[in-house]
Amino acid sequence: MSCILNIETSTTACSVAISQDGHPIFNKEDLKGPSHATLLGTFVDEALSFVDSHGIPLDAVAVSCGPGSYTGLRIGVSMAKGICYGRDLPLIGLPTLEILCVPVLLHYDLPEDALVCPMIDARRMEVYTALYDRALQPIQEVSAQIIDENSFLDVLNQRPVYFFGNGAAKCREAITHSNAHFIDDILPLARTMFPLAEKANLAGRFEDVAYFEPFYLKEFVAGVPKKLL
Repeated sequence: MSCILNIETSTTACSVAISQDGHPIFNKEDLKGPSHATLLGTFVDEALSFVDSHGIPLDAVAVSCGPGSYTGLRIGVSMAKGICYGRDLPLIGLPTLEILCVPVLLHYDLPEDALVCPMIDARRMEVYTALYDRALQPIQEVSAQIIDENSFLDVLNQRPVYFFGNGAAKCREAITHSNAHFIDDILPLARTMFPLAEKANLAGRFEDVAYFEPFYLKEFVAGVPKKLL
């Protein structure tokens, strides 16, 4: 049996959840943010009190590691590392774009050849994005892109692509191909981290708590990534 504390703070949403063998036993989230500095500590205290009061030992802490908001990721990762140090637990880092894909892959009836394209908003028409197949295997690795009418044409000419995440809405007018589909209201949340966290835990894919840093959004100069913060 495994019990994992999951923390997600990469966007304006703040959420904490606990899974036991992949099933939810605790969930707390606020979608009105950003208010991570105010709420995350309270959510985590409640989560830890829950497992302690039920005599359930934690096996690991999973945290969303970006790309995403610099402030949100910094707060979430700092909290996760503090818990790992304090309770001598392993740390699991999960890519935010993969977390975004989980509810789409689990709850939407997609064609066999469909690709999923999560998008994290940057600024203007810039997004952080990647392309995955239905097995969550990367077709295009994480990259920063400026979206225009020619974006993703090579894959859209061949197969359907589903776009979602807080960067997708602003791309609707630019990406008008008949194979482009947009799914609204998909957020990276702690309760959607469970399958990825369980898989990483079983495989023993843990981070070095001392040196682990999240994947912050890059700075752009004329649309070209300048440096990793």
